[in-house]
Amino acid sequence: MPELKIAVIGAGVIGFTTALELKNAFRNANIEILADKFNTETTSSAAAGVFRPGTSFCGPTEEITRKWIEDSYYYWEHLCNTSEGAKAGVKQLSGYIFSSQYPHIVKNRYIEKLVPVYRAATSEELQLCPGNWKYGSFFITLLTECDLYLPWAIEKFINAGGKITGAKVESLETLGLNYDVVVNCTGLGARYLCNDHKVVPIRGQVYKVRAPWIKTFFYGDYDTYILPGFTNVTLGGCRQYESYNLDMDEYDARSIWHRCTSLVPSLAGAEIVAQRVGLRPHRSEVRLENEVKNINGRVVRIVHNYGHGGYGVTTAPGTSLHACKLVREAWSSNSKL
Repeated sequence: MPELKIAVIGAGVIGFTTALELKNAFRNANIEILADKFNTETTSSAAAGVFRPGTSFCGPTEEITRKWIEDSYYYWEHLCNTSEGAKAGVKQLSGYIFSSQYPHIVKNRYIEKLVPVYRAATSEELQLCPGNWKYGSFFITLLTECDLYLPWAIEKFINAGGKITGAKVESLETLGLNYDVVVNCTGLGARYLCNDHKVVPIRGQVYKVRAPWIKTFFYGDYDTYILPGFTNVTLGGCRQYESYNLDMDEYDARSIWHRCTSLVPSLAGAEIVAQRVGLRPHRSEVRLENEVKNINGRVVRIVHNYGHGGYGVTTAPGTSLHACKLVREAWSSNSKL
């Protein structure tokens, strides 16, 4: 389809994964990514990147939601097992989730039968970390470090013939007059571009520390997590609904540090590399659908792919594959006009 022109708006993990899959699906198409923020400026850069979808993560149906998650897991697993896995920032990781209060916190209906191991923690394992842990699970999963993945995806996309343009898009409809299909991966930006008030930020704040002795991840109560990546360990976190604050908050920082060093005391000696803040683009249901608009007698076709909340890294491949199908449907409809 050499005549097909596609614009992908957004350069986070959703935007670049979608663009790469579109390049695979439409090898001769002209595909361009447009965004005003890249790499460390994106919310994806602040993400811990562990494959662990929240049990409230939601697509239009339970069946579709599970397919997105399963397709994503197999995508990341395949990439992890290739020669490019480490360069792309994908690795296998194992660890624990503990709770002193609620048994349901340590369960996950989406991945308990998907990942290689997901089992109850033993009584001895519940003693691994200080605290009154009553419930726990051990599981093996994957982690994608966006500080490595995004540069890898950029290089991969350009080498495949893709184009990247730094630009702030003010109107999907106006942009769509110059392309056959526009794919909207703008995350929180969709609140304004689409006037979609279902999209709200959930603020997160993390530390990046140098602690090479930490090989296992740990989750605890109150959204506490310790996730070792390739270069640093991510310490988190917080989930502040409808907060737009992108500044470092000293009280959040103190709380995160206290909770994480209480969970794993050796972290008290870790070197702090950075602190990061991100606004997760939460939506009650991920918007992944076709939209057709008529602008001054011309048809504009838009595929929306946004609203993943804190699970963008986890579910990017599955929703990107779905977006490719929608682009094909949109183009087929256009060709019949």
